[in-house]
Amino acid sequence: MKLIVGLGNPEKKYEKTRHNCGFRAIDYYAKKNNLSFKSKFKGLYCEQVVNNEKMILLKPQTYMNLSGESVREIVNFYNIDIEDILIIYDDIDFEVGTFKIRRGGSAGGHNGIRNIIDNLKTENIQRIRIGISKNEIPLIDYVLGKFTPEEEKKIESIFPQISNVINDFSNNNIDELMKKYNGNKNE
Repeated sequence: MKLIVGLGNPEKKYEKTRHNCGFRAIDYYAKKNNLSFKSKFKGLYCEQVVNNEKMILLKPQTYMNLSGESVREIVNFYNIDIEDILIIYDDIDFEVGTFKIRRGGSAGGHNGIRNIIDNLKTENIQRIRIGISKNEIPLIDYVLGKFTPEEEKKIESIFPQISNVINDFSNNNIDELMKKYNGNKNE
């Protein structure tokens, strides 16, 4: 069983903000695969089978800074191994329209990831970091702001590839995924 978590903030006003890239990646995948969300585990989740592997997609509804509460609930309920979890979220250290897969590491200043690390008691959480670039605007205003029309096109263009990563996660380890997807324009 695999768990793919997209991070973001609930409420309509946050829908297309930079901080909601994780939600948007999950929504794109769910729509493409005709999946419907149910409410449980302090979040919205759906599931399907890919390559004979059950895949659960989760969008925590706890707001970004408490995402770990939702993740911990579903991990405990299904007894999911840490190496079977993939978190998708925004990262200011990469250009808009790029992404990078990473094995684990620190939160790097991202409060959603920090809360997941605190709740799961490990930094060894696999992730996809979606680039939102840096800006001179104060960080909270920037991440809760919306993309420009040009940036929006770039963000939308990577969701199909992230969907491929999600499918490939069903039967590949993180090293294989990094080799396949990090060696291209998405670094």
